[in-house]
Amino acid sequence: MDRIIGRYTGAEKGPLIIAFGAMHGNEPAGVKALEAMITALENEPKHNPDFICQGRLLGLIGNTKAFAKGVRFIEKDLNRQWTLPNVERAKNTPLQDLEPELQEIKELLEIIEQEIETYDPTRIIVLDLHTTTAYGGIFTLPARDPDSERIALELHAPVIKGLLEGISGTSLHYFVQENFKRKISAVTFESGQHQEALSVNRAISAITNCLRTVQCVKEDDVENKHDQILIEYSAKLPKLSKLLYVHPIAPGDNFVMHPGFKNFQAVKKGELLAHDRHGEIKAKSDGLLLMPLYQKQGEDGFFLIQHIEGY
Repeated sequence: MDRIIGRYTGAEKGPLIIAFGAMHGNEPAGVKALEAMITALENEPKHNPDFICQGRLLGLIGNTKAFAKGVRFIEKDLNRQWTLPNVERAKNTPLQDLEPELQEIKELLEIIEQEIETYDPTRIIVLDLHTTTAYGGIFTLPARDPDSERIALELHAPVIKGLLEGISGTSLHYFVQENFKRKISAVTFESGQHQEALSVNRAISAITNCLRTVQCVKEDDVENKHDQILIEYSAKLPKLSKLLYVHPIAPGDNFVMHPGFKNFQAVKKGELLAHDRHGEIKAKSDGLLLMPLYQKQGEDGFFLIQHIEGY
């Protein structure tokens, strides 16, 4: 499978946007959105002679092996493997001697580092496109720097702060300035449920708004519909929230989320949420439920978040 979904280089030098689809192999919406976005950029000058793009958009499939099989991962969650020891091992070990997900990291970084060297961008932006097993809301997760938060807010979807403290080894943990020695910002965008057709449309809108926010394209060249798609879908959701709790899953836990929960659903302290081999799992506090797990593969059963007042 070709890992490179596509590449569009503008007429003028600018940022390099590295956009991932299918970091989890059972999340096809990001791949479809990037295919559509790159085609749209290639066709835009035909309809808009004044169109000028500054920079380059590179679309990459994160986990090619899992994507080919339609599963979240092969051996380990790729979006929990972006730790410095794992990256160093991936870089310094022959491909055939690596586990499947570290092979993915090795191949991804070879492409990315070559792209940075040959294009020499003014800055780097990483946009990691995801979907969830549950319905009920879109949201963004920024890396821990002000510019990433600014980009996340411009995507017109709820922003969740503090989630990176509850998990480790995500793309947002690795794609930071100290690892690249360049100005770099990173945002994850969750566009809806895995198989929901509108998840693709929302991901396209997020890519478009990201291009505008980092000034790859002019404000005048972006249709208002991209803002409206995201604003309308998240109108009743909290604009800014913080993490309260992550429920981890260990091998053999036999975790089963109770059916019917949605993203941003309010739950009360003591409310029954799931079962595992130890028994009932209840909410530890009042809060909003995020990413309840309705698939066999996964390391987190659910997240509890709290709306930050004033936003």
